[in-house]
Amino acid sequence: MRMKLLLIILGVVLLLVGTGLAVLSHTAFGLWRHVSKVRIQASPNYRDGMFQNQLPTPQFTGDTASTSGTLWRFLTNKDTLRVPQQPLPAIKTDLNSLPTDSDWLIWFGHSSYLFCLNGKRFLVDPLLKPEWPSSMMLKAFPGTDIYRPEDLPDIDVLFITHEHWDHMDYATLRDIRHRVRQVICPLGIADYLRYWGYANDIITEMDWYDKVESGKLKVESQITCLPSRHFSNRLLRRNQTLWASFMVEAGGRKIFIGGDGGYDKRFREIYELFGAVDLALLENGQYNANWKYIHTTPEDLEKVILDLQAKQVFTVHHDKFALSVHPWYEPDSVAHNIATRHSIHLLDAPIGTIVKF
Repeated sequence: MRMKLLLIILGVVLLLVGTGLAVLSHTAFGLWRHVSKVRIQASPNYRDGMFQNQLPTPQFTGDTASTSGTLWRFLTNKDTLRVPQQPLPAIKTDLNSLPTDSDWLIWFGHSSYLFCLNGKRFLVDPLLKPEWPSSMMLKAFPGTDIYRPEDLPDIDVLFITHEHWDHMDYATLRDIRHRVRQVICPLGIADYLRYWGYANDIITEMDWYDKVESGKLKVESQITCLPSRHFSNRLLRRNQTLWASFMVEAGGRKIFIGGDGGYDKRFREIYELFGAVDLALLENGQYNANWKYIHTTPEDLEKVILDLQAKQVFTVHHDKFALSVHPWYEPDSVAHNIATRHSIHLLDAPIGTIVKF
């Protein structure tokens, strides 16, 4: 009887191990070994075996200052306000028919958006086809999941800000790779993209404060990679790829792609480097006091906007997924209250709406 029980336990363990290995071998997780390790280790931002923020940045704070405690609180939270009970308004726009003789933006929810600047199309962190395993983590709000990779037009420049599942979606990137002319990404991300079928010669990996001029781009612009205050962790590989924000300058205009990250001095420094930007796309949502250093809280969003002195602001990272415990509608209210108090030109529109800027 004891031997039979031991064999059953061993069988269960082997089954779990086998299942785990099968899951972890899925292409979406990427490579276990970074081909570009030499350049990564040469970065001034890579120290003690991992990338570091400019300031000390604990990932979790407060009364659940641990991964397990925070995850447990998130999984056991039953607040029905986290997810809308009715479909959110969204518009299905024919993206291929949009003209390129004006500057516009279309938001797909969360941190995915397409914008046209100086006649070229720029796509940021597209998440339009969450397949397994990302579909286990990311459940779209009712009415928000209306765009697919095949709806996108040809893309002049694709930006990836960091490797997290809600920003670097394997299925979407796989399906659009033959329609992307150039990719801009932080250090380490190219390993994923090459593994997923992207040609090496269209990928430009950047460290913080690197610049790429028009001569090295397939569009007439200048792109600067800028810091963020965040982290990376695709699977058991903490901070082995860089996270970033970007400044795009083209046609006499400046667009700031904020990515994810908590507040620090960088926003004031970005203003000092570039002056007032024409449009700032800023994180606003999935915040929590327990991770206040790695995401932008409502209190800090106000500081970010005032530090940047952007002429126009569009906030993202909300209205599609519940990755925190705040009410789903709160980020919009926060942004509107800040805009009202400080006379900020806030661009706000439902998913799929053409926004001129």
